[in-house]
Amino acid sequence: MNSFLVLASLASSAFSSSLVGLGQGSINATSTTAVSTVDLETGARCACSKLAISYSSLVIYPGSANYTSQATSYWDIRADLDPACIFLPTSAEQVADAVGLFATCGAQFAVRGGGHMNYPGSNNINGGVLLAFDNMKGYRVNNDTIDVAPGMTWYDVYSALDPYGRAAIGGRLKTIGVPGLTLIGGVSYFINKYGFAMDNVVNYDVVLGNGTQVAANATSNPDLFWALKGGANNFGIVTKFTLKTYSMPHISTTIQEFNETAVYDFIKASCDWVVADSDSSVAAGSVLTITYNATTGSVSPSLLGVQEGISNPPSKFVNFTAIPGVYKVNNVTTSKQWAENLDSPKQMFRVTFGHHSMFPDSDVLYSMYQTWKAAVNQIADVQGLYPTFVINISPASAVRVAKTNGIGNVWGLVEEPTIWWQLSTGWDKAEDDLRVEAWVRQLVEHLHGINKRNGLARDFIYMGDGGDWQDPFAGFPGENVQRMREIRERYDPLGTFTRLNWGGFKLGN
Repeated sequence: MNSFLVLASLASSAFSSSLVGLGQGSINATSTTAVSTVDLETGARCACSKLAISYSSLVIYPGSANYTSQATSYWDIRADLDPACIFLPTSAEQVADAVGLFATCGAQFAVRGGGHMNYPGSNNINGGVLLAFDNMKGYRVNNDTIDVAPGMTWYDVYSALDPYGRAAIGGRLKTIGVPGLTLIGGVSYFINKYGFAMDNVVNYDVVLGNGTQVAANATSNPDLFWALKGGANNFGIVTKFTLKTYSMPHISTTIQEFNETAVYDFIKASCDWVVADSDSSVAAGSVLTITYNATTGSVSPSLLGVQEGISNPPSKFVNFTAIPGVYKVNNVTTSKQWAENLDSPKQMFRVTFGHHSMFPDSDVLYSMYQTWKAAVNQIADVQGLYPTFVINISPASAVRVAKTNGIGNVWGLVEEPTIWWQLSTGWDKAEDDLRVEAWVRQLVEHLHGINKRNGLARDFIYMGDGGDWQDPFAGFPGENVQRMREIRERYDPLGTFTRLNWGGFKLGN
């Protein structure tokens, strides 16, 4: 299996710019004065110097031995930028101190968890301060939950839970970070039964924009608790996530690859599967991709399927198993062992995404695939071109979890099956950035326009799959967006995360 197949389709799950804080404290909502606005260099110089006085060993400047490795610790090469300094806190208290300094100095800053979000500035910054969580990787396993620090990847979480025969609802690649995925919603293999990653958080410890630390859960700051379930990096920095865990000593997996003759059947099996979600008694999910090599003309549909429990082959993927393929292997393993092999090497490609949602229709989706394949030939001369057509499924049962758990989330999705189709395009050279990005944008909106005319388009855009030019909040219910803005004003009256924090998708005014 091509090593980039999973890499290209799942980096979307990362969104490492959205993070939040620890401890218990009161909210200082009395001040309505916004953070000061100074030029980028002045603010950064102020914050970096003050951080260096208090935490000299945790601040890295350009020219230092570890600066380059930290400034390029990203999945997508395009995310490599040049911060004025990099702060590597070891505790929530240090994060709180840093945020207070950012507000005092008017320093622009970015936050990095796993470093998997793939567009420039999403989790890095030119000339400002980068706060990176490499030194915060602690955890504590409880009876049916796990406390996770923001420097943890999902492989770290699965490894921590492996001795207990339990699993958390998280990312589908080992190097995806916990904070980014969880705060944008979080697609896992098990959404049909347990909902999205955000639906499985029972507490966030949060550093607010004035440096205050609070807990957000169903009884303490419940409005902030709700807003963090899909609201991204608009409210604070999370320094600890408490996640539900489930008994899952074994999982059943399948890897299946097909050739071009199977594309229609592959797409139909995908659509049939997302529609037939009435039985959510068994958790199961997938990565569904179609890659196209414009040089050789080779087309490769591929399935990575995971199902809870022991079933060999996994029973939930019978529609795919029935399709003649070129490679099929089934196994019974653990979440840790499965994730161990699903690496996504950093600094391998330049990658851009674009995506929209639709009601499942196999004929229309196949036509979209054909249009995409033909359009790839327009940029076939781009060096290192790696185009992938991604099919993410969202069954109605996944949406139902948030509607029945007493908490909900900011998405407010209609309880119906949807396909989140995505174009993931990789290439080698910076000189091709504008050309490839424009090609993706035009094609994505063209295909979405066709679906609109057919009545199949849906407004929802998943932040992890969208392009930097897309507005996910436009697909949320209007009343949810307004409520999020009111919550943001209450918890961040200084506007620290609106005015100073780079990266991610911002609510706007």
